[in-house]
Amino acid sequence: MSLIVQKYGGTSVGEIPRIQNVARRVARYRAEGHDVVVVVSAMSGETDRLLGLAQKVTDLPDEREVDVLLATGEQVTIALLAMALIADGVPARSMTGYQVRIQTDSAHTKARIAEIDTQGIRRSLAEGKVVIIAGFQGVDPDGNITTLGRGGSDTSAVAVAAALRADVCEIYTDVDGVYTTDPNICEKARKLERISYEEMLELASVGAKVLQIRSVEFAKKYQVPVHVRSSFSDVEGTWVVEEDEKMEQVVVSGVAYDRNEAKVTVRGVPDRPGIAGKIFGSLADKNIVVDMIVQDVGEGERASMTFTVPKADLKRALAVIEPVAEELGATEVFADPGIAKVSIVGVGMRSHAGVAARMFQILAREGINVLMISTSEIKVSCVIQDKYTELAVRALHDAFGLSKAEGAA
Repeated sequence: MSLIVQKYGGTSVGEIPRIQNVARRVARYRAEGHDVVVVVSAMSGETDRLLGLAQKVTDLPDEREVDVLLATGEQVTIALLAMALIADGVPARSMTGYQVRIQTDSAHTKARIAEIDTQGIRRSLAEGKVVIIAGFQGVDPDGNITTLGRGGSDTSAVAVAAALRADVCEIYTDVDGVYTTDPNICEKARKLERISYEEMLELASVGAKVLQIRSVEFAKKYQVPVHVRSSFSDVEGTWVVEEDEKMEQVVVSGVAYDRNEAKVTVRGVPDRPGIAGKIFGSLADKNIVVDMIVQDVGEGERASMTFTVPKADLKRALAVIEPVAEELGATEVFADPGIAKVSIVGVGMRSHAGVAARMFQILAREGINVLMISTSEIKVSCVIQDKYTELAVRALHDAFGLSKAEGAA
């Protein structure tokens, strides 16, 4: 008998027949003798609907109250799934993040999990119940409802699996695994049987939508095997596990893209120590995540600083930066939301030289200008104009041989 944590995304529970389908799948696992904990998202489209309501009230809704509002989406799903299981004769109990006591910090709309109290979960499992937990949400030290940000249900599921020392965390979604790139824009994309935590972490950080980055961080830290698979079939998906020798033979494992970033440039800032700290410290104080940063060499003791932020945070970022720029005597602040980030990822980059140069050559051959660059040991990312995203992804996927049989260099 195994302890299995399963997570079902919004598409998997998007309507009542799909919730009933999930209930039947869970019942099968329990009938095989497994203990099952289920983590669910809100029904497909519900989070956007709730956000739309908030924005009809005000352009900048209070973030504490946004969390109170959004947390209701998952509460609906856990109750409906529990009802479906009980109606099929399977004992079940739904639990909100507050009831489980998923303890987080107080960063509303993007809280981080600090600790999970597993006593209530284990007690219900010992009583023979399937435990259904609301993903995406928790509670801060003052008892306020918090949410974990987009894709937070993945993080909830892997964190619960780590806390319970589960045998596996199964992430059910509307795709049947992790692909070499987005199959919607590259028909040659190939499903991977296995991928390392580190590669998945990099892919998630640069735009791959299959798993949320913090969920992969939890999985890597606590060595939780993650199985990404489809909720609409029983086919084997992709295992996210420790790196092995076979993985190292592949130079590039995947191509990812992110169209959800915007570029901000502050021109004419004083070129002296402490200025970057002033600019980025002000953004950090508002919990705005900055990704890529480039500082241009200026003239007359002045420089330009360019950085990227999530598109959803662009208005807030400008509201923070503009007064800081004025205080520093900067000459101009402007934003460009029409960008995309395209990245290649692979643990094989550690032992193969010239991968970045080859990427730049491929993009240049297609007439695509690189605006910003960042690298890590196993990743190269380029910011380009958004209109070239699909062309760039297909060109890189073909040039690095990702449609070939697994193991090809």
